[in-house]
Amino acid sequence: MKNSPVPRVLLVEDDPVTRAFLTAAVEAMPAQVDGADSLAAALALGDAHDYQLWLFDANLPDGSGSDLLARLRMRHPRTLAVAHTATGESEVRERLIASGFCEVLVKPLPASAVRATIRRLLVLPEPESAAEASTPAWDDDSAARALNGNRTHIATLRGLFVQELPNARHAIRSAHQLGNVDAVRAELHKLRASCGFVGAVRLAQAVQELQAQPDSAALLARFESAADETVRSAG
Repeated sequence: MKNSPVPRVLLVEDDPVTRAFLTAAVEAMPAQVDGADSLAAALALGDAHDYQLWLFDANLPDGSGSDLLARLRMRHPRTLAVAHTATGESEVRERLIASGFCEVLVKPLPASAVRATIRRLLVLPEPESAAEASTPAWDDDSAARALNGNRTHIATLRGLFVQELPNARHAIRSAHQLGNVDAVRAELHKLRASCGFVGAVRLAQAVQELQAQPDSAALLARFESAADETVRSAG
């Protein structure tokens, strides 16, 4: 069987509105999406086609995403699998990961986070959006406004900011790994204020996105990328 020029994804979600949203989000990568609303329908599709990735709802009308994964794994042991659930408890995430899912997405979440997760797992290039491309790493005017027009302090404060950024990143990453969303938000709140003082606008944008979805691995990766770019462009 020849590989498709775009990845083929099996999406399983019983809620029609959520299924339509996720289908549109994944197709925009681009990717080919086959949708199913039950374990039975998903088994039929999974047995009939080869997929690069499975995107399964954790709870289905006739079973669970973990049950579906176990049954399809018998025939397709290497297909990557992502679970999506409306439950954000760490125990649920740990149970899904232990059952064989590579990643757990917590709904609701931005379409960009869904795409970023799939691109990362399938090792696909992530195109820079028009908004990201037009947002500079640093904005001197915003920094000057935050400092009451005193531009002479910008370089000094940015140097200090870049020196302290690794500590902030470590604290955010550690809290994220522990599933402590309150600690993630608290660290992001402090970092966002610092971004405003030095005009780190692209990093501030990534911080804001992660604040809205602090348990998202995809948005954490996007934050890390923005932090790397901020440091590189400061040299």
